[in-house]
Amino acid sequence: MEKSIYLLPGDGIGQEIMTEAVKILDWVRREGLLSMNLTSGLIGGTAYDLTGTPLPEETVTAAKAADAVLLGAVGGVKWESLDYAVRPERGLLGIRKALDLYCNLRPAQVFPQLANASTLKPEVVAGIDIMVVRELSSGIYFGQPRGVETLPDGRQKGLNSLVYYTDEIQRVARRAFEIARKRQSRVCSVDKANVLECTELWRNTVIALSGDYPDVALSHMYVDNAAMQLIRNPRQFDVILTTNMFGDILSDEASMLTGSIGMLPSASLGEESALYEPIHGSAPDIAGMGVANPLAMILSVAMMFRYTLDQPALADRIERAVNLVLDAGLRTADIWEPGMQKVGTASMGDAVVAALSA
Repeated sequence: MEKSIYLLPGDGIGQEIMTEAVKILDWVRREGLLSMNLTSGLIGGTAYDLTGTPLPEETVTAAKAADAVLLGAVGGVKWESLDYAVRPERGLLGIRKALDLYCNLRPAQVFPQLANASTLKPEVVAGIDIMVVRELSSGIYFGQPRGVETLPDGRQKGLNSLVYYTDEIQRVARRAFEIARKRQSRVCSVDKANVLECTELWRNTVIALSGDYPDVALSHMYVDNAAMQLIRNPRQFDVILTTNMFGDILSDEASMLTGSIGMLPSASLGEESALYEPIHGSAPDIAGMGVANPLAMILSVAMMFRYTLDQPALADRIERAVNLVLDAGLRTADIWEPGMQKVGTASMGDAVVAALSA
């Protein structure tokens, strides 16, 4: 059965790295390994320039109909002066909400070839393989009431509400436990239950659900301690389960343990839809220069094959090809070091395609 893949290149380097992702998808189709139909749409600043909105209705409709969505990146200084409601980032938040993408997967894995690229000592980061499972569609980023109001005395008041319902916690926790079963069977749930009643509910709900997963070891950690432990001893973690805001922060911290944000993919999962994207931004300072690292985008394709298209062998093959390219000493500027061969975006993509056939 043919799979429908919807491509949203977005802004900045998103368009360049999407070209390299399509090379991987075209190789899969040429080899007859999976039948796929590829279509493209608009999101972010590019969508605003052409349609007046960062998330056109046509994009939402097509994304809902697709088996999976691949996203490049959104945003850039060009659009920073726009009203908050129509900035490119609203397109990203909007499509996550429209597709009910409640579970964000952010792997932080150190490629052995790049262990020296981390700002931490190699002996601290070597062997890191963490999966951050972040609740994505609720919490303080979406809670109501919210906003800024002017009080009668002239002062202003800003308000954001941290809100979670038990079913929202349960569904993302189930994902974390199920993913842990395929890894080291350990989940660390991160909260701030000592001061936030909402995350006390989070902790109690996760504990109650853990009875369905007796084979998975569950532990708990306050978010401030978790941030410290990621630096102190990151190898202690397998799967980190946490809220929307805490996951946003901790996953960025975990990503930098690996040495390059340009190497890390992500997945945003719902019950009916899924979106895959690199964790880096649109990098407008290098857009159009052909130097961006496409490997996070290519590894996002691998995650798509693993988690949505039920093609783990293809995911393994893509990840193996990336390792072969790194073994050969090819590096884009963000991961280059003396003695390695510096290549551009297109050359790196071509090298991965060649390694797929090796």
